[in-house]
Amino acid sequence: MNYERFTTILNKHIFEGERRDLLKKLAERPERFIGLFRPTKPGAKILQHLLQSHEIRFGDAIEELITEIIAGLGHRNLPKTIRNSNDEILSLDQYFTNGSTYYFIEQKVRDDHDSTKKRGQINNLEKKLEVLHNLHGNNLVGIMYFIDPDLTKNKNFYVEKLRDFAEFYGVELYLFYGQELFEYFDVLQMWNNIIQWLTRWKNELPDLPEINFDENPEESFDEIKDLELRNWRKILQNNRLWEDGIIYVLFRTGETLRLMQEYFRRQDSTPYRNLERPLRERLEEYYERRQA
Repeated sequence: MNYERFTTILNKHIFEGERRDLLKKLAERPERFIGLFRPTKPGAKILQHLLQSHEIRFGDAIEELITEIIAGLGHRNLPKTIRNSNDEILSLDQYFTNGSTYYFIEQKVRDDHDSTKKRGQINNLEKKLEVLHNLHGNNLVGIMYFIDPDLTKNKNFYVEKLRDFAEFYGVELYLFYGQELFEYFDVLQMWNNIIQWLTRWKNELPDLPEINFDENPEESFDEIKDLELRNWRKILQNNRLWEDGIIYVLFRTGETLRLMQEYFRRQDSTPYRNLERPLRERLEEYYERRQA
């Protein structure tokens, strides 16, 4: 693991495909963005959505980083889906072995859950613990891990529950924050690297994400042209998205949408033809006529 690989993983999870995903959200859940009874203008609402999305995606990026670090330590990563006795599929954040001991980690970015979520979190952990104990017996080690060491809101609750589980199942269970996980596996320097790399990466980011897709029309087109046709249909049919200014915020000049119109026109298929005409009309109404 080096800085280049570190940033590749972060950027892939956090930024890759976010234009397409935003349009999908607009198509499927437009009520999240439009409406008079919101204290934010369209641009602010879109920024709010993207920033929240980045927080969620950051957790996915950290999960992949830890998986790769584990492999670099010589451990063998195992398939991250298991089934319980009810045939329910359970997803593990980390699951690996050194050949004799089997480890699983429930990983979150920060410990700031409310009372309902913290109980759901611990119940979910026990579900996985039960299945894995049936597979590995006392050769199992479980870890609840929060990568952000600055928030420990529910620490006492988790410590008590993990102590009870450890006694009942007869396995080792740990609660770790920040560098404690890396200390446990005797790779503290890797934690120090992560802190340095994360600081450098954040310093290279813009203060706010760019929400004008027409800032780079060709790049935006390449990303959004494969959006599902049903979502394009919903976007073109939803007058509120256009009248409330949501589309205009994302496509300031309409250049990316013109590339989409030409793309639709070139496809020899009825659904594409049925998208090309209303998009051409939207472009005329919201761009050409305004510039005239």
